[in-house]
Amino acid sequence: MKHSDSGVRAVAVLEATKGLLALLVAIGLHVYAGQNLTALALELVTHLHLNPASHYPGIFISAVGSVSQSSLTLMAFGAAVYTSVRFIEAYGLWHNMRWTQWFALLSGAIYLPFELYEMIRHFSVLSVIVLLVNLVVVMYMYFVLFPRRAAI
Repeated sequence: MKHSDSGVRAVAVLEATKGLLALLVAIGLHVYAGQNLTALALELVTHLHLNPASHYPGIFISAVGSVSQSSLTLMAFGAAVYTSVRFIEAYGLWHNMRWTQWFALLSGAIYLPFELYEMIRHFSVLSVIVLLVNLVVVMYMYFVLFPRRAAI
């Protein structure tokens, strides 16, 4: 395994992890489709020992209750598609397929402006970490794809 192979495999593990998290979201959305979401949100708020009548828990309960079942199904489908894309990308990166290296570079670069905007708009440690991790992945994939340009 070359030096760049271990880095590309690290990116593959990151993409597989994102796919796994999206899979959990898709499963969760599918499980709760068809259920009374307002009752579930109320149960969660009371389980966390929060006052459902207070401002933020009330906003949460109202927002969850306003999600339609068709929207929930559509979100579950979207999360499943995202999961498939991330797993295919992780597999290709693990096996050092050139097209997935390009895909990792381009898909990561597409998110950078949105992550930068989000960090500026709602500054938090998490938004900085997400931006930095994605920036490192994009730069690394650029160096893998263009080793001569990176050395100049």
